Amino acid sequence: MLVLGIETSCDETAASVVKDGKKILSNIIYSQLVHEKYGGVVPELASREHIRTIIPIVQSALKKAKVSKKQIEGIAVTYGPGLVGSLLIGLSFAKALSYSLGIPFLGINHLEGHIFSIFLEHPRLKPPFICLIVSGGHSELILVKNKGDYHILGRTKDDAAGEAFDKVAKLLNIGYPGGPAIDKLSQKGNRNFFRFPRAFLKGSFDFSFSGLKTAVALYVSKRLSQNSDFPTTDIAASFQEAVVDVLVEKTIKAALSENVKKIACVGGVARNSRLRKEFKKRCKDKNLKVFFPSSILCTDNAVMIAACGDFHLRRGERSSLDLNAVPYAELI
Repeated sequence: MLVLGIETSCDETAASVVKDGKKILSNIIYSQLVHEKYGGVVPELASREHIRTIIPIVQSALKKAKVSKKQIEGIAVTYGPGLVGSLLIGLSFAKALSYSLGIPFLGINHLEGHIFSIFLEHPRLKPPFICLIVSGGHSELILVKNKGDYHILGRTKDDAAGEAFDKVAKLLNIGYPGGPAIDKLSQKGNRNFFRFPRAFLKGSFDFSFSGLKTAVALYVSKRLSQNSDFPTTDIAASFQEAVVDVLVEKTIKAALSENVKKIACVGGVARNSRLRKEFKKRCKDKNLKVFFPSSILCTDNAVMIAACGDFHLRRGERSSLDLNAVPYAELI
């Protein structure tokens, strides 16, 4: 089956053609640079960029895959969660294309798409396993019982990890997106320079990064008021260590609690080099195995949406043309 995937949940316009849910024929991603000067995504500007780019991006995906529109057998598109304006662009386009070609389309939950990114990279990985979805908008711990069968163990109570990265990067004036900027800068810094607080939330698998972000802001403000040196690299490294510490420890505790031996880490923050290194080290100590997608499949992409769509379309699932965008859609 040839499935066209479309992803427009935030500030990436992406399209992909995937064969039989496994073979990636194309993966086209347009990242919107217009947001850099604002230090974060501006929803209205994101919507306008999606309108401007979605047609050429889909055309590029088809051309790269060397297939025509008439060869596509199904369309999978993100319907939520995400920015409602951005979601509506991709969803509306998918509906129109589906109707004109007379082929089924299916709305895909963005979070489930991220889970399927690990199956693309590691096809032999079999559930059950613990999946940490960690990105700009999400920090969730999920027990993957099987494909399509999930149990939420914990989620963020305020800021997601990726959101905290972006806000701290803006505070430190080191650029956007914050995750890659802090990761790169931290490699030159002392991660033990200052111990920022860790919100472990004992007795819970939920996350909280708002207090950490505030702690960094207060520390920076204090240094500035005292006219002290401003060790940006050390502050970035210390902040990153606090985030990584919480993510890794809670995920491993969840795996041990559920008596599973495998962990998957997906989403944009899964690209972080320190997070990967620490996961591998601590999982080895606990006799656990950890899996990551390649970097290109960590960030928002349409490959994971197409692969997830292939799975559900084969089960006979379809979406009707009245499907709406759901900005706060939950996985289950």
